[in-house]
Amino acid sequence: MWYNTKATELLGIQYPILQGPFGGGLSSVELVSTVSNMGGLGGYGAYTMNAQEIYELDKQIKAATDKPYNLNLWVSDTDAVNGTVSNEQYERVKAQFKPYFDAAGIELPARPAPFQSRFENQLQVIYDIKPKVFSFMFGLLPPGVIEDLHKRGVVLVGAATTLDEAIALENSGVDMIIASGFEAGGHRPSFLAPAEQSITGSFVLLQLIRERVKVPVIAAGGIANGRGIAAAFALGADAAQVGTAFLATDESGALPAHKAALFSEAAKYTMLTRAFTGRLGRGLRTPVGIDVIGKEQNILPFPLQTTFMSSLRKAAVEQQKYDMILFWGGQIAPMLKHRKAAALMASLIEEAGTLLS
Repeated sequence: MWYNTKATELLGIQYPILQGPFGGGLSSVELVSTVSNMGGLGGYGAYTMNAQEIYELDKQIKAATDKPYNLNLWVSDTDAVNGTVSNEQYERVKAQFKPYFDAAGIELPARPAPFQSRFENQLQVIYDIKPKVFSFMFGLLPPGVIEDLHKRGVVLVGAATTLDEAIALENSGVDMIIASGFEAGGHRPSFLAPAEQSITGSFVLLQLIRERVKVPVIAAGGIANGRGIAAAFALGADAAQVGTAFLATDESGALPAHKAALFSEAAKYTMLTRAFTGRLGRGLRTPVGIDVIGKEQNILPFPLQTTFMSSLRKAAVEQQKYDMILFWGGQIAPMLKHRKAAALMASLIEEAGTLLS
């Protein structure tokens, strides 16, 4: 059968269809369990959560499904030197974004407190709960971690945006590699070169990686239906990861306005920007993102920019000034059809099955 691949064997699932693991509260237990219970692999992005929150999350997911699911973390969770920035840089950022805070009628925030990495504590949770699948982004796992997690029976999946990153991941000992094309919504998980220099399209990246690595490859970016899955398989993918289409479903943690935007005419226009978090990511076009093009020196490093923008986001949501918010979404958004995760999953299985059989 078309769905019997190296990926399904390794992951312990029926269908080689993965739900993108959204961070920042966009994932939900309901979405993860729906996908996993239907034979795919649900995914939860936990990089913003502390250790105790991840323990509690794991309990909730395991109460909702006895199937495998994917827990995702970021190896590198800060770009700020010593976790902070100079007063001079902060003043530039305040000047850049002041008009938007003024428009929302709120004060500019104080300089964000120094950020302390959470990854080491988060990684300890992975050792303790031993999820079936642990995927990671923005780097390679520290030496020895892969061997230790393999001993615990954890399947390890790393994300690559370039061929060099894929080769590095394979050499590190991962079980599978996500080929993340630049069409994808959300952050670009580049780690060997700047994200702006790592924007190969999904199907070119998939072919380049497939030629050079032996571990199974998961295609991600620009896939929202069975035709996309079939095309990825024709180019050598062992599985496909679907992000934006699941993000738009009722079961995701996205705001209703976010979901509505993904089904609107606005979904035709996406952009890559650092304006909202400090790291490059794709979402629906917004005046804030357009305004900082060529002025990236006026943006704080990740995640300090996220902290800086948090009060503006809160005010914009309350005032329904959604043009001040970045709604994550990929270039495939205009193709979205399903508002229920179960209906989307069933459609992906049926259409891919018809084409691949």
